[in-house]
Amino acid sequence: MLGDLIASLREDDPRPAVLGARRGGRPVVRATRGDLHRLVTGYAAALHARGLVAGDTVGVAVRPGPRSLTVLLAAYHLGLRVAVLDPTAGPEVLLARLALARPRLVLADAAAQAVAGWAAPLARRAHLALPDLAALAPTVTIGRRLPGSAPALPPAPGPRPRGHDGEGDAVVVFTSGTTSRPRAVVHTRASLTAGMRLVHDLVRPAPDRPVLGGTFFVLVPSLAGGAPVALPAGGAARLVRQAARLGPQATYLTPPQLRAALAAGMRFTGRVYSGSAPVNADLLARVRQAGAQEAWGVYALTEVFPAAAVEARAKAAYEGEGDLVGDLLPGVRARTDDQGQLLLAGANAAHRYLGEEPHEWVATGDVGRAVDGRVVLGGRCKDMILRGAENIYPGLYEPALHVAGVELAVLVGVPAGDGDERVVAVVQPTPGVSADAVRAALRDPLQRMGAARPDAVVVADVPLAGRSRKPDRAAAARLAARS
Repeated sequence: MLGDLIASLREDDPRPAVLGARRGGRPVVRATRGDLHRLVTGYAAALHARGLVAGDTVGVAVRPGPRSLTVLLAAYHLGLRVAVLDPTAGPEVLLARLALARPRLVLADAAAQAVAGWAAPLARRAHLALPDLAALAPTVTIGRRLPGSAPALPPAPGPRPRGHDGEGDAVVVFTSGTTSRPRAVVHTRASLTAGMRLVHDLVRPAPDRPVLGGTFFVLVPSLAGGAPVALPAGGAARLVRQAARLGPQATYLTPPQLRAALAAGMRFTGRVYSGSAPVNADLLARVRQAGAQEAWGVYALTEVFPAAAVEARAKAAYEGEGDLVGDLLPGVRARTDDQGQLLLAGANAAHRYLGEEPHEWVATGDVGRAVDGRVVLGGRCKDMILRGAENIYPGLYEPALHVAGVELAVLVGVPAGDGDERVVAVVQPTPGVSADAVRAALRDPLQRMGAARPDAVVVADVPLAGRSRKPDRAAAARLAARS
């Protein structure tokens, strides 16, 4: 699909490709399809002129937008492997990751480089930190330079170099690990393409109608389908105005973005998709009530993107134990290991972890099962709570807490001082709903939870963490312990 997208771009095509939003939410064209053609061709020529060949690794630290997209497409065209660098990881972690990936060249925009230079004090306050990139590997600036930035790598003139038509690694995405042992997912050209095709078939983009979403997995399938992509505006109020002006055929936002948008009065059009963090039935129902024709929860991992999907009505109708995350997507296989952990495999599964042997099955870290192609989760393996002689997996019971008036809820274990744990529900009300109303709504669901019934309920905002703003269970447990 990436190759198909590159081949479909024409220099004289004036149709909008990547959209942004002005302060009032009014759409602005950041790049046409012709602009993308020129940038992909120019960056491919520039990287080729630097002597980079298929199989070489480049590090990329460029903010989402037309330049980051076209740099990634140019690298794919040449058969290069892209190591994605995250400025929020901290300098020590990034040093370890760069030492593992060993890029021949680092491509960074001026903002990423400024984090390590004159803007370091500001960056630390914003929880951003990069080491001195130029000291680790030859570094070039993508886009506008600022004082102190590395030399620019402008798009080069001339024809596009011949593309790589073989197999090989495509992208390295760091997911976890420590400074002593970073962990990175390696997708090949084949697995990346397979994942893109699954997204395309799930979203079904129609030509010339905008899609709202900012991830690479939204940009490529949408553009390949002929649809322009609007990068979500920052801030819920601006996002609401942007969506109202766009009327997108499809929207992809994370659960925290959806909750903030709903609180700001968002009205949806077309189909809405959400993932990267748990998506509960109540949230999807509220999205449909706010105008969406369909509201989908997408179950995906960095290693297997996407794996399963469920529409709001099917999720609401599920009455079994655990969290229904949907039907396996075509070609994705699932089984459960001896410890009850869900394993996944398929053409879109990562080839290996960097520095490790290839694998067929990916360990998800989730307690779960697949029955007749439907995946039901019981929570993270590491989140298990031990109370008395009972093993309690929060994910089996948390869906029962998501009643009307509850925006987010988690079950956490709090040390009881005798080696045992207390089970506490931390429940976040929907804006405008009182704590008393939430406790009243939870009375019957709590009675039905049997051995997993919480010892206490704390009504408070659920702490979030990470880029995808998932519930921070450790912080929630600390909150519960203080309450």
